[in-house]
Amino acid sequence: MFNFEHKIYLLLLLILPVLAGMYLYYQFRRRKDLKKLGNPEVIGVLIPDYSSFRNNLKFILLLAAVSLIIIALAGPRFGSKLTQVKHEGVDVIVALDVSNSMLAEDIKPNRLERAKHELSRMLDRLQNDRIGLIVFAGEAYTQIPITNDYLSAKIFLSGINTQMISKQGTAIADAIDLGIRSFNPQSKAGKAIVIISDGENHEGGVEQACQKAVDKGIRIYTVGMGSEEGVRIPDPDNNSFSRDFKRDKDGNFIITRLNEQMLKDIARDGKGKYYRATSVDLGLNTLMADLNKLDKAGAELTEYSEYEQQFQGVLWIVLVLLVVEFVILGRKNKWLKNFKIFDVSRNSL
Repeated sequence: MFNFEHKIYLLLLLILPVLAGMYLYYQFRRRKDLKKLGNPEVIGVLIPDYSSFRNNLKFILLLAAVSLIIIALAGPRFGSKLTQVKHEGVDVIVALDVSNSMLAEDIKPNRLERAKHELSRMLDRLQNDRIGLIVFAGEAYTQIPITNDYLSAKIFLSGINTQMISKQGTAIADAIDLGIRSFNPQSKAGKAIVIISDGENHEGGVEQACQKAVDKGIRIYTVGMGSEEGVRIPDPDNNSFSRDFKRDKDGNFIITRLNEQMLKDIARDGKGKYYRATSVDLGLNTLMADLNKLDKAGAELTEYSEYEQQFQGVLWIVLVLLVVEFVILGRKNKWLKNFKIFDVSRNSL
């Protein structure tokens, strides 16, 4: 495996286009100044030993040497030893509600964006746990299979929106069933499903899904998003300049409210815990503390535990380039310029 120990130094490569631009500008100004002195052909006769090719070649060699010096500073290295490292953690599936009601702004900036932000922070704190992500509205889909690749998980998380699922509703039972199927049945790690939702438009079948999860040793935790007072839902499809909100078929504003009791019941039936989200705290810190209490199991991962520094080889190439650049003169060699090995004009007879 190849990587750099000090990647920040690679930013210095940005100076190479600047140096190239300065050199091209210098050559442009030089040709312009020579034209002011007279006919370029006549001036070329006056300075016959000057070689633009040699000077360009010397600059290219210098530029290549500078590039390799920067690469050497970044510390190129190859992984030289593979080891099996055992990490202990739990398996967590997050089921995130992406129904239109999650656009409500009783939690700023809105329920969905705040949930995504807090989940991203949660991913930053994970170490050995594995996590997967399910999105659901009227249907449930796997967005991220269970993994310990937190960077990829954050990338997928950032792209989640309410347009991903056209069928509206809150199919929590489908999300739980899909979460159950997402776990590796052979894993001995503690398993948990975390449902983040406002709990509206419950589709039914949740009690049976919770019992199925409990039978398989999976705990269910819920996070309630929103307020019980009720707020209107912004309409992202509104094309007018004035802000509008979603309406029903009779033209009345649709009001969304947190169904807290249902989420509490799910957490109770799933042998987990309910957390009430606010504009200040979504309760994920407490959730993580509770998840850490679950049984942890080890998983062996292949890692490159030792690296061999390769900058010495790069510096040797730099030395060769600098020596070649030094040997090449900026003007034609007076002893070799008349030597024409491929001159076929001469007749040896």
